[in-house]
Amino acid sequence: MKKFLVFCCLLLILMPVSIFAAAPSPTEQLKPALEVLVAILEDETLKGDDKRTLRRDKIMAEVNKGFDFNEMSKRILGRTWRKIGDTERKAFIAAMTELLENVYLEKLESYTGGGIDFVGETVKKDRAQVTTIVKGSELTLPVHYILRLQRDKWMVYDINIEGVSLVKNYHGQFKSILRKDGFEGVMKVLDEKNRAFAESKKE
Repeated sequence: MKKFLVFCCLLLILMPVSIFAAAPSPTEQLKPALEVLVAILEDETLKGDDKRTLRRDKIMAEVNKGFDFNEMSKRILGRTWRKIGDTERKAFIAAMTELLENVYLEKLESYTGGGIDFVGETVKKDRAQVTTIVKGSELTLPVHYILRLQRDKWMVYDINIEGVSLVKNYHGQFKSILRKDGFEGVMKVLDEKNRAFAESKKE
């Protein structure tokens, strides 16, 4: 019995090590995911306005595999996240995801080829940053992906483009709204923005 307890204790001690050891490096995990996105953007059969819905569905399917919208939303709302319930959290995540899809997919679709270079990686325990250079025909952009290790998978929760953090940008935008109109005020702004995008698609 004593030997069995010692064995169990050893398992508990070694388990976190084995979990971290089993995880691929952030770059090893991120690189194939970005390559799939580039392949979708360069696919001639998916180009054109008539293929927009199909193209965006494919892009979002890949994004959802590696982007932690829950962690992103939590950091954007800051202290407010702890004050709201599960229903409000789910509503915010859905509205925020829709907004990012509307705002960033259009920018992503302007990608004209040139490739992505992976130029650096820093890891501190369960946090990491992968630095890339996105090369286009007219523009070269440094893009930093901020990731968090969840079990054995690295998940992106923030993107920094030319020194501008997605999370900090929206946190700053919502800060004054939260102070003045509370969580309901932020949801109203998100709903208005998403409705405006929906209307523009009909035109």
